[in-house]
Amino acid sequence: MGKLAVRALRAVLVVVLTGTVCVQALMVWVLVSGSDPEDGSLPLTPLRVITILGIGAAQVALVCVWRLVTMVRRGTVFSHAAFRYVDVIIGVIVAAALLWFAVTALNAPGQRDDPGVTLIMSGIGVAILGVALIVFVLRMLLAQAVARDVEAAQMQAELDEVI
Repeated sequence: MGKLAVRALRAVLVVVLTGTVCVQALMVWVLVSGSDPEDGSLPLTPLRVITILGIGAAQVALVCVWRLVTMVRRGTVFSHAAFRYVDVIIGVIVAAALLWFAVTALNAPGQRDDPGVTLIMSGIGVAILGVALIVFVLRMLLAQAVARDVEAAQMQAELDEVI
């Protein structure tokens, strides 16, 4: 990965992380202060709590991606240390799907006349779980690459002994 790509990705990560922290802080302030600008037609407090948790999950994923980019830059991404960050990312995606299902459940009573919305929202939750499965498959590919790297290092050591 080139230096320009690493810098660009880090710049995007900083902007997104800064933006999410600002939005999250504003939402916590509205939640704590009780200054609800809405008319109360939806259960806004649970939705805000779920949104704050979802933003927190995204922030955890952003930090893990930052760490993985650092490992790529250093050339150490094909190591067992990378699994920790990939596992956290998978967990965060699953947590995001569960939070989305909670939003779907909160929204469902208001959609009795049009249950298609609830079905679509449930489908989005399943798609989010699908993303977690894709990252899990990528984790398995990383495991194969790490195993091959270890095997290559052992073969190189044996070859060095012979020579």
